[in-house]
Amino acid sequence: MVICPGIGNHSEQKYIRTFVDHSQRRGYRCAVLNHLGALPQVELTSPRLFTYGCTWEFGAMVDWVKRQHPHTLLVVVGFSLGGNLVCKFLGEKPSNQNRVVCCISVCQGYSALRAQETFLQWDQCRRLYNFILAEKMKNLILSHRRSFLSSSSSVGEVDLGRLSTATSLMQVDDAVMRKFHGYASVKEYYEQESCVQHISNVQVPLLLLNSSDDPLVHPALLDIPRSLAEKKPNVMFVLTQHGGHMGFFEGAVLLPRPLTWMDKVVVECVDALCWWEEQLLPCDHQQSE
Repeated sequence: MVICPGIGNHSEQKYIRTFVDHSQRRGYRCAVLNHLGALPQVELTSPRLFTYGCTWEFGAMVDWVKRQHPHTLLVVVGFSLGGNLVCKFLGEKPSNQNRVVCCISVCQGYSALRAQETFLQWDQCRRLYNFILAEKMKNLILSHRRSFLSSSSSVGEVDLGRLSTATSLMQVDDAVMRKFHGYASVKEYYEQESCVQHISNVQVPLLLLNSSDDPLVHPALLDIPRSLAEKKPNVMFVLTQHGGHMGFFEGAVLLPRPLTWMDKVVVECVDALCWWEEQLLPCDHQQSE
């Protein structure tokens, strides 16, 4: 499995460690992307952070895994922002889908441009979550302040000054994030880095999992995966009534089990798709003969 975590996350996050542990117990080897700049106490070697849809680092990890294990097939899994990134990666070039059995996307929003409008609404506390995520990104960016003030950086002191007053992700993205790749506006940044313009190119089996009560993904955004699943036979859209944003907890309300429904259903789906792939391989071999 090649796994892409959510915004500002890395391999040491609790939900990633739980998912990896469960997957390994079921026989899967796992590689997890540490988003550029996300690991605490690890300094950047260049003045650039991960962005909403830049696939360079994930692509480099996938290429490395393929070289290290030339006879191994891959399962691609992305959580939240990672779901956008992996779907965009697979859809960007047909060759990115080579040796990929399937892709699982969990709780992503599909279009950052459409999502930004809903993030300013107060229903389901979206505006509050927006503020919390903005503060998280501000702290992450400022922890690498020294790297960004180097002579080769596209981000300067004025940008970091604007960042300090930001109260939403859109303001953070406009002040700093869009500038890492030279986007002229936050609108262009969101358009170019969302998977919505690439996801229809994905030909491998694709499971898109969302929850109706996700405070970060407005119901209006779910028309994208629903429409895609209606048009493409390789796409399955699963929408649960409850689950929040990557919650899907089981057990007591105050003391839920560490292993969630999400962890179990993703691995069970992968088990089924891998079994299906194994049945196809002998048929393909016989046809080639």
